[in-house]
Amino acid sequence: MNTKPDVKIDIEKCVGCGKCIKDCPEYNIVMENKKAKINKTTCLKCGHCIAICPRNAITIPEYNSKEILPVSIEDKLNSDQLLKVIKSGRSVRQFKDIPVEIEKIQQIIEAGRYTATASNAQDVSYIVITEKNNEIEREALKLLRILKRPLGIFISILRSITIDDNFFFKRAPAVIVIISNNKVNGSLAASNMELMAEALGFGTFYSGFFTAVVNKSLKIRRLLNMKKSQKAVTTLVIGYPDVTYLRTVPRKKAIVQFE
Repeated sequence: MNTKPDVKIDIEKCVGCGKCIKDCPEYNIVMENKKAKINKTTCLKCGHCIAICPRNAITIPEYNSKEILPVSIEDKLNSDQLLKVIKSGRSVRQFKDIPVEIEKIQQIIEAGRYTATASNAQDVSYIVITEKNNEIEREALKLLRILKRPLGIFISILRSITIDDNFFFKRAPAVIVIISNNKVNGSLAASNMELMAEALGFGTFYSGFFTAVVNKSLKIRRLLNMKKSQKAVTTLVIGYPDVTYLRTVPRKKAIVQFE
């Protein structure tokens, strides 16, 4: 049984300001003798207390404290620039024959790793495909071609699409399958990963058909070394774009209701 708190407070550094107490979502910190003190042995380990402490007096031993960085108002995104990036985003399906650098893939995954998860579950993992692209795509195509006709009865888009040999990955050099049993957590991580990929100069698109095949095919799951309990939420296909878009496109007006 765990009897040690997940969070450690250095009472020599603590000045008793109470900021961590006010900001703790679990009400897990109390004031005792004018010092902050952990009230329970377990918590979300969300790190709010670390982020808000003015004296850097709080740590979570389980995590690497070297990852902590100072932040300021200058680090915030420019809202106009961000909105323009979102508006100009396109699902890219034409890629140059240039490998995606591993260090850039790691940056994309970092964007997913730092995305918020419900109850700080941190339950999202990633399968990066850069070597087995062709083998895995061939197996996925076999299954989709078999299922196209029967599934086309219920899924109209399957009746009209052409399934060529590059249907899933479009010759992209890198594919990341986002894994989580919580669809919201996985989808939020994928969204931030897409933005990071855009910032690194990549084009991306979500291969929904491949995600569906992954969750149905035992052979592909074995090729990906997936555990039986794991579920693919979405698949991010990544590469240097071989197409240039010159403008944003219009969208339907937002349906908004204020109460």
